[in-house]
Amino acid sequence: MTSAHGATAVAVPTFSPRLTRRAALAGGVGTLIEYYDFSVYGFLAVTIAPLFFPNSDSTASMLAALAVFASGYIVRPLGGVFFGWLGDRYGRRAPLVATIVGMGVCSGLIGVLPTYESVGVLAPVLLVLLRLVSGFCAGGEVGGAATYIAESTPPHRRGFFGSFTPFGSTFGFAVAAMVVAVFTSAVGSDGMTEWWWRMPFLLCLPLALLCLWARARLEDTPEFTKTKKEGRQAKWPLIQVLRDHPVAVLRVIGVAVATNGTGYIGLTYMNIYLIDDLGFPADQVSWLSAGVIALACLTMPLVGLLSDRAGRRKVIATGVVGYLAISYPVLALMESTSSMMVVGVLYLAFMVLNALLQVPAFPMFTELFGGSTRYTGVALGFNLGTILAGGTAPYMATWLVQQTGDNQAPAFWVMGAALIGLLSLIRLKETANTALPT
Repeated sequence: MTSAHGATAVAVPTFSPRLTRRAALAGGVGTLIEYYDFSVYGFLAVTIAPLFFPNSDSTASMLAALAVFASGYIVRPLGGVFFGWLGDRYGRRAPLVATIVGMGVCSGLIGVLPTYESVGVLAPVLLVLLRLVSGFCAGGEVGGAATYIAESTPPHRRGFFGSFTPFGSTFGFAVAAMVVAVFTSAVGSDGMTEWWWRMPFLLCLPLALLCLWARARLEDTPEFTKTKKEGRQAKWPLIQVLRDHPVAVLRVIGVAVATNGTGYIGLTYMNIYLIDDLGFPADQVSWLSAGVIALACLTMPLVGLLSDRAGRRKVIATGVVGYLAISYPVLALMESTSSMMVVGVLYLAFMVLNALLQVPAFPMFTELFGGSTRYTGVALGFNLGTILAGGTAPYMATWLVQQTGDNQAPAFWVMGAALIGLLSLIRLKETANTALPT
C-alpha cells in the first residue's frame, strides 16, 4: 500500500476475535498449571523440609528446603534461551506444549520420591534434579505465553488479554494454596507429614494432560507465520537480541526484579512468615493465602484495561511507589495483631500492588522486541530477573530474619526490588496501543 504522499504504508494486521480468545485462554490456563506445579513446593516447604533435610535446627532445615526451591530458578534462563530459540526459529506452539508437559511430569514425580529416612542423601539429590529439570522447562513457559497472546491480540486490547498471563501465574499459586489447605484440613499436619504431602504433587500429572489438550489445538500466531513467510527468523536469536536490543533486555530484567522480588514475598514467603514467625495455624494460613491471592487475581483484568488506557509505564510506577511506601508498615502491623481478618486485609493490599506491576509488565515486555527475537528477549530478561529476585526471595527473607532478628527485615528486600523497577522505567517510551515492532 502507498499513502497519498507516495510513502510506503505499513499494513495493519487483522486479528481474529476467536484466535485472540483461544490464545488468551490457552496461555492463561497453561501458565496457571505451570505455577501450580512450581509453587506447590513452596506451600509444602514447611512440611517436607524435615523429610528431605532432617536437622535438629528447624531453621537450617527450612533454609535447605528453600534453597532447593531457589535451585529451580537457576536454570530458568537456560530454558528461556533454548525454548526461545525454538520458538523464534520454528514457531511459538511447539515450545508451549513441551514446557508444560515437562513441568507436569517433573512435579508429579516429586510425589513418588522416597524420603531421607528411606534412602538417605539420595532423596534430596533426586529432589534437586527434578526441580532443576522443572525449572529448565519453566524458563520457556511465561515468555512464550506472553508472546503468543501479544501476537494474537490487537494493540488496544493487548493489556486486557495480556492480563491472562499474570492471572494464570498468580492464580496457580492460589490453586496450590487451596489444594494444600484442603489436604491439611482433611488429614491434619501429622497426616501431611506421613504421606499426604504427596497428593498435591501427584495432581500435577492430570493437570498437565489438561493443558496439553488446550495447547495442542493452537495454531501458530499470524505474526510468526508472517515472519516465517518473509524468511526473517533469526538463526541465533540470543546473539541477535543481545546485539540489537541490550537496553530492552536490561529493562525487562529490572522490571522483572520488581515484579518477582515483591510478588514472591507475598506468594511464597508470606505463608512461611505467618506460620513459622507469627505462629498462626497452618491450615488457616493456607486458606487465607488462597483467598487473598484469588481476590488479587480478580483485579488483574481491570488493571489490564487501565494499562491500555493510561499506559504501561504509569501503572507500573504506581505499583513500585506503593511498595516503597507500605512494605515495612504491612509486616509490622501483621506482627502486632492476632486478628486473621486484619492480616488478610494487609496481605490483600500487598498483593493488589503486585497486580499493578505484573499485568502491564508482560505486554510491555513483548512490545520491546521485534518478531524474530521476541520470544527469546522476553524469556531471557524475565528469567534473569526471576533468578535475581524471585526464586531467591523466600530464602533471602528467611535469612534476613535469622541474621537480624527483625521479622520486618524482608520489607527492605521488597523495597530494594521496587526501587530497581522504578529505575528501569527511566526514559522508557510508552508502548501501549502501538503495533508490535517487526
